[in-house]
Amino acid sequence: MNKLIITLLLGLLPILLFAQDKPAYRLFDGNGKALKYKKALKAALAADIICFGESHNDPIAHWLQYEVLSDLAETKGADALVVGAEMFEADQQEVMDLYLKGALDDKGLTDSTRTWPNYKTDYQPVVAFCKAEGIPFIATNVPRKYARMVARNGGLSALDSLPDDEKAHIAPLPLVVNYELPSYMAMRDMFGDAPHGMNLDHFIAAQAIKDATMAHFLLENYPSGKTFYHLNGSYHSDSKEGILYYIAQAKPELQLFNFSVVSQSDLSKLEEDHKGKADVIIVVPETMTKTY
Repeated sequence: MNKLIITLLLGLLPILLFAQDKPAYRLFDGNGKALKYKKALKAALAADIICFGESHNDPIAHWLQYEVLSDLAETKGADALVVGAEMFEADQQEVMDLYLKGALDDKGLTDSTRTWPNYKTDYQPVVAFCKAEGIPFIATNVPRKYARMVARNGGLSALDSLPDDEKAHIAPLPLVVNYELPSYMAMRDMFGDAPHGMNLDHFIAAQAIKDATMAHFLLENYPSGKTFYHLNGSYHSDSKEGILYYIAQAKPELQLFNFSVVSQSDLSKLEEDHKGKADVIIVVPETMTKTY
């Protein structure tokens, strides 16, 4: 009987220790199995393209983005990496290149581009790391004015009249949108009755032009044999949809990998709703402080 009690206690020990701790995050695979960071990183190393799907205002997400990049560079070598991000738009690439070459300092970069309000705390460390290590940094997102045109001014056809120099900052047109993708269908369910006369097809098309444009510039700047590490909101890559859907359509031979950040009140196990979202799911407490 004593041996049985000891065996039971040993089995409960990890749970008891976890209950006494205050973890800032936990990692799970897509099936809900707990992962150690080293195992998650090892899995990511085998991919051609890695999308880190963040919660934009989560400090753990931004810290881990930097840590993953640093460890990728240490393991694979900085010369084997390319980094890109939703947070910079394609028409900002020239300014980004000047910064990476040292022709602009941090203030010059922020003064000359439309950086996000949380750039300094959340994205500047990654951009600065790329500059220091000589890693290309690609501005992948569609300029927001074009996404706004699609959402408000008649859908994708609103882009047809743009001059060629402006179309160069957008995924090649015409773009075929798969409105049956679960993530796009979820957007329709989320909004229900379109407010103020909004056309939900146009709204979804605006999301699609973002996804397709990021996929386009990611592939356009992907050197074979290297690893492209991309930062984006989790909705753009969850369930291997969004950006990764368009990449898979164009280059099905590439190995794709994604992280996704979610929040839960209980970190001891992955909630059913989050299973399948990513190869590695980062769970942070619902009470985690936010960067904005």
